Amino acid sequence: MSRADRPRAGGTGSRRSLRIGDVARLVGTTPRTIRYYEEIGLLPLAPARPSGRHRLYSEAEVERLREVMRLKDLLGVSLEELRTLLAAEEARAEVRAQLRRENVHPDRRRELLVEALGHLDRQLALVRHRAEELAKLETELGEKRKRVRRKIRELDARAQGSFPPADPLEQAGRARS
Repeated sequence: MSRADRPRAGGTGSRRSLRIGDVARLVGTTPRTIRYYEEIGLLPLAPARPSGRHRLYSEAEVERLREVMRLKDLLGVSLEELRTLLAAEEARAEVRAQLRRENVHPDRRRELLVEALGHLDRQLALVRHRAEELAKLETELGEKRKRVRRKIRELDARAQGSFPPADPLEQAGRARS
């Protein structure tokens, strides 16, 4: 078994580990971004390793990075909002793990479900806020589009000699003559 195929110490037990440059190419980012995401807590920090050894990433860590980048791109959220979203997701995963146990008392099961609901509500609030902002932007762009289309019609009418439109009272007087 090669060193790259061995699970790394402190890892998730995944059979395949990748170096940071490979991970960056795989997910479409840079090693610097990956290190920054580790620094600010969006990704787990690298475990201690002997000097001169490379940081290896498990498949689970690569998937976490993919999810971070997908949410950031999809929602257009700040890194702080992304951290909040991911923290709620991690908390829900912990709740799910507890709920999977067979010996969970029904009262505790209910508590866990209420806790999961709170995490979901926080996530939904963030997504809804982003959706509201996007809806406002859509409305603004729609209004600007209407104004631009109106200006194009005006220019076309001027080019055809039919602009500005005649005064309705003036047209009525001509019709009687």
